[in-house]
Amino acid sequence: MRILLIEDEQKIANALKRGLEQESFAVDVAYDGREGLGRALVGKYDVMILDRMLPNISDGLEICREVRAAKMHQPILLLTARDSTRDRVEGLNAGADDYLVKPFSFEELLARVRALLRRPAKSADTILRVGDLELHPEKMTVSRQQKSIMLSKKEFALLEYLMRNQGSILSKDQIIAHVWDFDADILPNTVEAFVASLRQKIEKPFGEPRLLHTVRGFGYRLSI
Repeated sequence: MRILLIEDEQKIANALKRGLEQESFAVDVAYDGREGLGRALVGKYDVMILDRMLPNISDGLEICREVRAAKMHQPILLLTARDSTRDRVEGLNAGADDYLVKPFSFEELLARVRALLRRPAKSADTILRVGDLELHPEKMTVSRQQKSIMLSKKEFALLEYLMRNQGSILSKDQIIAHVWDFDADILPNTVEAFVASLRQKIEKPFGEPRLLHTVRGFGYRLSI
């Protein structure tokens, strides 16, 4: 899953990026308001983490308003040193979905990000399932037929994206946009290689039914 982090304190931003990447997220970072707004409006992000006080923009809430005005609905987590009730209300009214006051622990930020990712789901169940295949985002575990499957971080991120969109045909461009960060130099055949590797691990040892389908000319679909 792909995250846009807009934070002008580079030490904090870089630490959050490293931590989130350790949890298999792809993370793009913008260090000022104008760059962040530009990326938010053209990128395909599953979550935005946004500092309220940013250079080159009047207020981080302007980014929230612009994103919502553009009919973009990805969850927004607002970071701020302001902790008054009025400030919280302003942030939520501007379009933010959650509010985290500095200083905060990385564990709490991660929990809030994962909670935001669960919101669109039809169930509050944190385990993703397709047939007998199960993925636990928080524990970063995958199993099929109750047998553990070992995946690399990028394979895990790819499988999570496919499972969150089970039944939908996802193009290679969509997969690249949500599984790799903006600076990654990824070609379509890289996606093919990761899909092939994933098949070797989630399908070959288990036989039928096949779960990861190629839809020629369009992309891939994970379904029973």
